[in-house]
Amino acid sequence: MNELTHSRRQIDEFMAHHPQSPLDEAQQEGFTGLPYFEGNEDLVFEVEVEQFADDEPLLEMETSTGEVRPFRRWGRFHFTVDGQPVSLTIYFDGHGLFLPFKDATNGNETYGAGRYLDNDRPGLEQLGANTIRVDFNHAYNPYCAYSPYYSCPLPPRENWLAVPIRAGEKDFGG
Repeated sequence: MNELTHSRRQIDEFMAHHPQSPLDEAQQEGFTGLPYFEGNEDLVFEVEVEQFADDEPLLEMETSTGEVRPFRRWGRFHFTVDGQPVSLTIYFDGHGLFLPFKDATNGNETYGAGRYLDNDRPGLEQLGANTIRVDFNHAYNPYCAYSPYYSCPLPPRENWLAVPIRAGEKDFGG
């Protein structure tokens, strides 16, 4: 079993049975697994990151409940999807790296408010001082996609892509 399949099984198990799952009891009862795109090696990148200065001012990222959370812009990387050059900014929350993004699939194939990658899960891994491995096959929905009781950071406009990222979790819809 490859890493992606193993990771998805662990997530599905957590969602179905763990007391900290964002799914309520009724959702857990009928849960058979999250919908995912097929794995896509074209959406795995090892990229050089242009790091921002350590004194970069804090960014107040709005959340799904209208609150704000402080993040620091950590670095920006460039990559190509379907022949289109694009870039994304990685943020630091004081504990780890965080990559919220929106793309052309949001609201149709994927959750409307965007998806995440972070270095607490597979998908965003720092390989060196300025090198990151980004695997969009591990992109996941924020918990507010499953329950209105969560407050989730919304991707800033600089992380809205006009291209589709057809990898990772699809819209839950349930």
